[in-house]
Amino acid sequence: MARRFRGESTHKVDAKGRVSIPAPFRRVLEEGDPDWTEGLFPNLILVYGNKGRNFIEGYTVDAMDEVDDRIGALPRGSKPRRLLERMFSGQSIQVQVDPTGRLVLSPKLRDKIGVTNEAFFIASGDTFQIWEPSAYDVNAAAMDEWFDEQEDDFDPLVLLDMASTGE
Repeated sequence: MARRFRGESTHKVDAKGRVSIPAPFRRVLEEGDPDWTEGLFPNLILVYGNKGRNFIEGYTVDAMDEVDDRIGALPRGSKPRRLLERMFSGQSIQVQVDPTGRLVLSPKLRDKIGVTNEAFFIASGDTFQIWEPSAYDVNAAAMDEWFDEQEDDFDPLVLLDMASTGE
């Protein structure tokens, strides 16, 4: 099983859009790039998606290959396949980590999610997300509100049962 992204952190974004990738994330990116070897810099895919997404999602090459395979299994020309192809192929970009462990967020990407001076990175299993920090705070508050609505003895691990039941 591939290594997973873990953790969260905020990083400065310079005037050219360069931002450091959290060091533990870089190890996952290296492992998830079949072309990476010592001395090279890993590739990754940034999916920015449609106007409703207010974050950028980072995928290893292997994770994106898995998504592409699942999209390719859908009937050619079907609306679901076209929608997913548009989002994961058309509204994405392949980038490479630079020698100092940074990636460049183009002006288009920074404008899309509202990033100016800082970017917030948060792990999401086999992907990670890049947010404008205050936008993430709003999103996290909504999740916290849902959690607060649960019973006092609510155990989040019961949500894993949904994976086996398909709910």
